Amino acid sequence: MTKSDGGRVLVLVDESNVVSSVRTQGRGLDWLKLRDFLTGGKTGRKLIEMVVYAGLPPAIQVWQEERDKKNKFVHWLRSNGFLAVTKDGSPTEEGHYKANVDVMMAIDAVELSTQMRPDVIILVTGDADFAYLALQLRRRGIRVEVASVAQNLGSALKAAANQVIDLTPLFATFEAL
Repeated sequence: MTKSDGGRVLVLVDESNVVSSVRTQGRGLDWLKLRDFLTGGKTGRKLIEMVVYAGLPPAIQVWQEERDKKNKFVHWLRSNGFLAVTKDGSPTEEGHYKANVDVMMAIDAVELSTQMRPDVIILVTGDADFAYLALQLRRRGIRVEVASVAQNLGSALKAAANQVIDLTPLFATFEAL
């Protein structure tokens, strides 16, 4: 499907989900190209805000180097006009960490939809957990578009959205890892 023209747009990005999708394709993520693809150029849309939800590695010594890298990335996002929202992660038993930002993103979507009054909200995620959020936003009269890679898009989220934006062609333009 293609993007529809016009309107005030709020973009909410599940950073770990989109980064995972891009890596699956063997690419790095170009955040500026992503923003322009969704709201720039010839879309006729006015970007209200692009909010990126990112989990940080735990604030413990073993994760410090990775945490510093992630904080540098968050600074880059903010320096380039993105609104970055972070959450400290917790270590897991497998030597990884978990910093689930889904609840924060969902609460913000509802609050920001009331405050900013967008015509369109683009959820950049394939996580089917956001299906109910999409339905709630639509019930408020907001057009909901989901930007994801088809193979990573949950069927419930696809069904709940007004439209799906396939990011596969865009990801193909990103640098290979």
